Amino acid sequence: MKILILGGTREARELAHLASGERGFDIVSSLAGRVREPRLPDGAVRIGGFGGADGLRDWLAANEIDAVVDATHPFAGTMSAHAAAATTELGTPLLHVRRPGWTEQPGDRWIRVPDLAGAADALAELGERVFLTIGRQGVAAFAGLHKHWFLIRAIDPPEGAVPTRHQLLLARGPFTVEQESELLTEYRIAALVTKDSGGSLTEAKLTAARESALPVVVVERPALPPGGTVVDTPHGAWEWLRYADRANPTDSGRFRPPGR
Repeated sequence: MKILILGGTREARELAHLASGERGFDIVSSLAGRVREPRLPDGAVRIGGFGGADGLRDWLAANEIDAVVDATHPFAGTMSAHAAAATTELGTPLLHVRRPGWTEQPGDRWIRVPDLAGAADALAELGERVFLTIGRQGVAAFAGLHKHWFLIRAIDPPEGAVPTRHQLLLARGPFTVEQESELLTEYRIAALVTKDSGGSLTEAKLTAARESALPVVVVERPALPPGGTVVDTPHGAWEWLRYADRANPTDSGRFRPPGR
């Protein structure tokens, strides 16, 4: 089977590692190319966009791809939509790998909002010193907040407008709870803004905020497009690939391997 993994996440790298060298599978991972020095998965890698849904459809057809695994970031909604449109048109099986979102714990002070604009609005009722941990994309949504000071943490510098009062912290996680707690104290943070990315790699900031009784504005992840199958883990995706013919992967809904 020729498989395209739309990647850029830990889940995508783990799946590529599981499939690397496995007889009967030809795997290629695709990265968007937005990070200057991405962590590369095992096996063949292509970097760069496809040119929208039509470009992806043409690439899939030209390369005779048998199945597509969308293991992009939970907030890469455009890429997921393009994958759904392209695979539907070609009749190619599509699998989404989506880690579960975070769950609010006792002591948390979460404010859930539907998007970044809602997050910017929510800050009007919170303290002035804000820790912005949404990556480099979307920072412009906060550029109009002149009364707030922002600590912006990202792997690469943001593009476009940024808040007038800010400090940029270029760093790549994961970070420990102790590191996050020290950062909150050092910069006298009054509120945290994050996306509901889920997973353990970036969860320490939520624990640190809970221990400091700080409010957290949590941006909800976009819904997946209709169609395709959904699993939570790379191992679930690997089982889907191994049992693709028997499991009828074109069926929508949560995938359950045969015999479970």
